[in-house]
Amino acid sequence: IAQVVGLIKKTAPTNTTILVTGESGTGKELVAKAIHLLSKRKDKNFISVNCAALQDSLLESELFGHERGAFTGAVADRQGRFELADNGTIFLDEIGETSENFQAKMLRVLQSGEIEKVGSTKSYKVDVRIVAATNKNLSELVKKKMFREDLFYRLNVINIELPPLGERKEDINVLAKSFIESDISDMQISIAAL
Repeated sequence: IAQVVGLIKKTAPTNTTILVTGESGTGKELVAKAIHLLSKRKDKNFISVNCAALQDSLLESELFGHERGAFTGAVADRQGRFELADNGTIFLDEIGETSENFQAKMLRVLQSGEIEKVGSTKSYKVDVRIVAATNKNLSELVKKKMFREDLFYRLNVINIELPPLGERKEDINVLAKSFIESDISDMQISIAAL
């Protein structure tokens, strides 16, 4: 994990797009927050979006916003997450779960730095640091034509791979001790248990 921490510290001050990869539960969002807090954007918003939790149409509205009347139920203009993250950081979790249509729109944002609200023909410029994450092997999805190759290369400028705990067993003792010490109990862990 020391290598991961070193990479976070080295890349955080840049504006480079970062792809964080690793199994579920390895701490991808914690890495994204650390990158934000160590960056020049730390005083601006950190906005997190779970791309897998929303359908395509909702995801587009959620990220880019919409104009009043753009669809049934759009009774007022709405800012998207990219606007809210302007000059800050946006964390796109589970980017590997998005559709090809959405990937094309995301590629446009990465290329131009502009978003287009749902129901609008006007583009808005945003200055956002993008940190994306996935538990999928995107290079395999690219080979299978299930993820856009051009988007993959735009996202994967710097890759931070988080190994699962099973691959870094030397961290278990440190983590166990830390969890016990952070608790306000008199609990201890025996050497045999460690």
